[in-house]
Amino acid sequence: MANEQISLPYFVGVLVFAGLVIRYLFFSGTSSQPTTRSPEAFLRSREAAVERIQQMFPQTDRRNILWDLQRNGGNIQSTTERILSGRMETPPVTFQPPPPPGQSASAHSAPATRQADKPTQPDLITRYNLKSKIDAETTNSNDSKGKGWSSNREERQVSLQRRRDEMILAARKKMQAKMAAETAGTAQ
Repeated sequence: MANEQISLPYFVGVLVFAGLVIRYLFFSGTSSQPTTRSPEAFLRSREAAVERIQQMFPQTDRRNILWDLQRNGGNIQSTTERILSGRMETPPVTFQPPPPPGQSASAHSAPATRQADKPTQPDLITRYNLKSKIDAETTNSNDSKGKGWSSNREERQVSLQRRRDEMILAARKKMQAKMAAETAGTAQ
């Protein structure tokens, strides 16, 4: 028994077993985290990766970047190396990535139809028939300023409409003054 030796296969087996135990104990939390991420988190991380690559290489198409990131598992470094070496592959025609988060899928094709569906609204002066008040330039707001909230429904209605009209006219005057100030500023 004094001359016992450990065989090489037994020693390698012990080392492999020890390595697996250490990996399980110390590195198991990071390997299970990507599988439990929500789809929203995945999309955010993918968009962040695309944005980072486009900041470095603005000439590269977003679709090509998304295709390469999908093929290599989201590895930004390998996508960057492919762009630098000129080995970026064009994605197949069937690959249609989702639009960027700032744009919706219908944003590219629907602006003309949205404008056609929604009739154009006239300005507030036309809508509320305030042309006569603009021409008169005098509003009778002094007579009802002291009054409080009326219990009569019709009086409240008239009071609210008058206040609305006054607000629209005041906003119009402010806008005209602002535009006049801007034109005076640019003329100098």
